[in-house]
Amino acid sequence: MRLSTVMTGMSAALTATLAAGMALGQQALEIIGQPVDGAMGFQPAATPGARDLQWLDHMILYIITAIVIFVTALLIYVVIRYNAKSNPTPARFTHNSPLEVAWTVIPIVILVFIGAFSLPVLFRDQEIPVGDVTIKATGHQWYWAYEYVDEGVAFDSYMIGSPSLGGNNMLTPEVEADLVAAGYTKEQFLLATDTAVVVPVGKTIVVQVTASNVIHSWKIPAFGVMQDAVPGRLAALHFTAEKEGIYFGQCSELCGQMHAYMPITVKVVSEAAYAQWLEGAKNGEYQLSMTDTPAPVQVASSD
Repeated sequence: MRLSTVMTGMSAALTATLAAGMALGQQALEIIGQPVDGAMGFQPAATPGARDLQWLDHMILYIITAIVIFVTALLIYVVIRYNAKSNPTPARFTHNSPLEVAWTVIPIVILVFIGAFSLPVLFRDQEIPVGDVTIKATGHQWYWAYEYVDEGVAFDSYMIGSPSLGGNNMLTPEVEADLVAAGYTKEQFLLATDTAVVVPVGKTIVVQVTASNVIHSWKIPAFGVMQDAVPGRLAALHFTAEKEGIYFGQCSELCGQMHAYMPITVKVVSEAAYAQWLEGAKNGEYQLSMTDTPAPVQVASSD
């Protein structure tokens, strides 16, 4: 009977451990949108808008590369074919109507072609839809303040290691410990904040952007969004994140001495996790539970 009780307790503990591990594995957020040392190109596109912008950039890059190659080849041909040695008696005509029409019409056609693809992208960015979640982001020197407009939730977001949190903008052992405690590593220093913007995946997010002192800029490269925060004005941007994960951004307008220490952290989570976080945030708990260490499993007593 005693052995049966022990086995039952161990079985329950093992089941609880596996369940906790599976839950943590399902809830853990991947860091997706962050800069990588030595890398080139864009961060992975996490929204339809970012994907459109990256496609447009690549398409235009192909066009301008072809133009550069053509113009360079034309210059080389002219230098070789019409230099004084190869062409000692130059022609003396001053006009060539077909050529002048060509170098006027062809650039117009290229610009119209580019505009046919770029203008719709621009218009989609500028047309702010009704958001499923509306957040007001206010830039200060040097941190961001957030307000979930329809939920009564507001908090400030500082870089981990900021002087406002007792740091000195340097990666000290104490700051590294704070990063680890928040679920990051030292590689996320200068990127991670003590509190993050939390949004549900697949929902339209509208961010109203303003500032309290000087011009700042709210930018998340992986979302393809950037909006200047101007004191006295309320601008807006929107995005729909397609994948759960952690995304980093920065203030992108030179705003003073500690401009480099004003990062943005956005966590995209499931609707259920967002609802859970929102409930906690209304009670003053802004940390996302999925980044917490699961509580230790209590093993059943053998008595």
